[in-house]
Amino acid sequence: MTFRLDGRDGGARAGTLATAHGDVPTPMFMPVATTGSVRTLSPPELEEAGAFALIANSWSLMVRPGVEHVEEAGGLHAFMRWRRALFTDSGGFQTIKKGFLLRRTDEGLVFRHPGTGEAHTLTPEGVMDVESRLGADVAMVLDDCPAAGAEREAVEASTRRTTEWARRCLDAHPRGRQQLFAITQGGVHDELRERSTRELAAMPFDGYGIGGLSIGETVEEMNRTVARSIGALPEDRPRYLMGVGSPRELLDAIAMGVDVFDSAFPTRGGRHGTVLCRSGRLDITRGAMGRDRRPLDPECGCRVCAETDRAYVHHLWRSNDPRWMHLVSFHNVALVLGLVRGAREAILSGTFPGYRAGWTA
Repeated sequence: MTFRLDGRDGGARAGTLATAHGDVPTPMFMPVATTGSVRTLSPPELEEAGAFALIANSWSLMVRPGVEHVEEAGGLHAFMRWRRALFTDSGGFQTIKKGFLLRRTDEGLVFRHPGTGEAHTLTPEGVMDVESRLGADVAMVLDDCPAAGAEREAVEASTRRTTEWARRCLDAHPRGRQQLFAITQGGVHDELRERSTRELAAMPFDGYGIGGLSIGETVEEMNRTVARSIGALPEDRPRYLMGVGSPRELLDAIAMGVDVFDSAFPTRGGRHGTVLCRSGRLDITRGAMGRDRRPLDPECGCRVCAETDRAYVHHLWRSNDPRWMHLVSFHNVALVLGLVRGAREAILSGTFPGYRAGWTA
């Protein structure tokens, strides 16, 4: 077993995920390194912020610079100069992005190569080959992610394909030291979500992602779907809510029993001026920030909050100095990583409800 439970507080869980590049304490959050890089942040800075794992996208790396290029560098860890755990996603989520998908078939996803314009098919077997060659610690299966608001018939078809493709991924994956996680689908249709979760939980995966959420459904729909999914997942495997990264959503999902998260939200928001705080969010581009000498978040304590203030970061923004994006991104990532670290400590000490209530973001 690669996952153990270290403690509980109600539905919330603290655990440890063992990987080839070290143990990862859970709950844990992964900054997104889609093409092998978390924008504006270096690997040493991510370690400083408290990241134990990152997630990259195998499809994006396959397109550019190419799997062969990463292999020549010694694998994805060596290519990125990242010493800790790595996950790779499959590319299934890209299907909901405009301009990516040409068509779905039972064989796989037919997409247009963004560089050459040629049509290529992404198959479960092909994805397993790519992820194995990249050498991440955890690979995600190829899933069929329906868009938010898709007709039930389309969601039902994607649910069927997701199960079939997961089985093909399991058969094709070489295993070894790389773990393999499934991804449940089913939209916000309770029956389809339960079917997907039940079918995948019956297969011997190392962990289970809850996919196809935080893409346009309401918060109530997402939380209901997460709760129903968790009820059908094995207790002794990590549960991974994909694509969720705001403080409130993280805390709500941790309370339900989710162990693993990823999202570009902290860095993407940071590059657009959104500063995450324990008490909410602020816009560093607002004029009032130019006279505010407080840290980005007085309760944070990260290096950026200790060394600078809102007025200076606002000044950098007005001066078109790109360093402001780095400062806000570092703070946002450090704050979210601090949140999950604090949640783990609270779960182990039996004080998670009070910890959760202390965040008003």
